[in-house]
Amino acid sequence: MKYIILSCVVLFVQLVDYAQKDIATQEHGWIMYFGNHRLTEKWGIHTEYQWRRADYFDRWQQSLLRLGVDYYGKNNEQYTLGYGWIRSYQYGDQPIAHNLNEHRIWEQFIVKGKLGRVDLHHRYRLEQRFLENWVKDAQGVYNQDCFVFRNRVRYRFFATVPLSKKELTDNTLFFAAYDEPFLGFGKGTQKNILDQNRLYFALGWMFNKNVNVQLGYLNQYIVKTDGIKAERNHTVQLGLTYNLDFRTQN
Repeated sequence: MKYIILSCVVLFVQLVDYAQKDIATQEHGWIMYFGNHRLTEKWGIHTEYQWRRADYFDRWQQSLLRLGVDYYGKNNEQYTLGYGWIRSYQYGDQPIAHNLNEHRIWEQFIVKGKLGRVDLHHRYRLEQRFLENWVKDAQGVYNQDCFVFRNRVRYRFFATVPLSKKELTDNTLFFAAYDEPFLGFGKGTQKNILDQNRLYFALGWMFNKNVNVQLGYLNQYIVKTDGIKAERNHTVQLGLTYNLDFRTQN
């Protein structure tokens, strides 16, 4: 119940915020790969790449690569420490001043549960972000000046419901949905504490416990640093999860 209340609060804040913004509505497409590869009972590695395109794959929005080290607890809860490299591009009606690189350290905790037939997944993530800062000189030319530091916290509530079978087993059609608010905090947060919110719905096919594919819709709401401009990105997503379990290899 507390997660439902949290989601309702976030959606209410977003609706109030929505009425006060200069919002650019855009259409995007993302193709994504995720893999959590078990090396031992306790340890594994995380691999991820996201090919994010604006205007339905016509131009770049972002290129995102993540790597991490996973630790599995007694109840299969999962802790991860990772690094991300993100390249952001100029796109849309409110483009950034210059294409920029971001180096990101991230820590996360995942706990799983079950409510009847519904599989529940709670992900808590902290991010320390180092973003390129481009400054325009007297001649109007942008130069890379330094990196600015930002903190961000994220919470994702993810639910998966099997459709073609009673349980989420091999060769099962399923429905997936999540909501994930991003909140900035600390020095440099400026006017946009709500950095963005993502609302997602998809249909997926579970080949087996390690492989599934999802085709879905993401509503991505991004608040710009001035606290006035914002984006509403209607995004088609195609995602592949392919995990490897080296514990069973000879």
